Amino acid sequence: MSRIGKKPIIIPPGVEVKINGNLASVKGPKGELEQEIHPLVKVAISGQEIQVSVFKTEEKEQRALWGLFRSLLNNMVLGVTQGFSKQLEINGIGFKAQVSGSKLILNVGYSHSVEYQIPKDIQITVEKNLITVAGAAKQEVGQVAAEIRAIKKPEPYQGKGIKYLDEVIRRKAGKVVKGAAATG
Repeated sequence: MSRIGKKPIIIPPGVEVKINGNLASVKGPKGELEQEIHPLVKVAISGQEIQVSVFKTEEKEQRALWGLFRSLLNNMVLGVTQGFSKQLEINGIGFKAQVSGSKLILNVGYSHSVEYQIPKDIQITVEKNLITVAGAAKQEVGQVAAEIRAIKKPEPYQGKGIKYLDEVIRRKAGKVVKGAAATG
């Protein structure tokens, strides 16, 4: 039995869940999300609960799918009610970011500024050296944050670059010059 899969998902007030064949759609105050359901997974709605199950609980693949789709549906319900967000921090002298229309413009040490096209379901806000990526779809928020971080990954010597707010960068010691005072 899947410990995660057998837990029911409570549908909060103001959220509408529909199952049409192999497509689950969740609609709430923060938007609407859709997810295709695997044929080996059964999803049933009873009252204000979503129950996920599989056909054969003794098969390893089906147990894995059971927990996966329960988590995906739970993240959809959480996304349309609370939303998800990730914060990125910009470190470096002269490094800055700004939102201009549907683009994030980054000045992060290159000879040119880097423009990142913001997807339509994602909101990005910038305060000083902090970039906040928010949206209803957890996977999409994480993907956008990872793409922004990949523009200028933090380097290990001075820590310059774009990093997640809670990320710890392992620092390295620079080169030590031997015999700088001695002339040979």
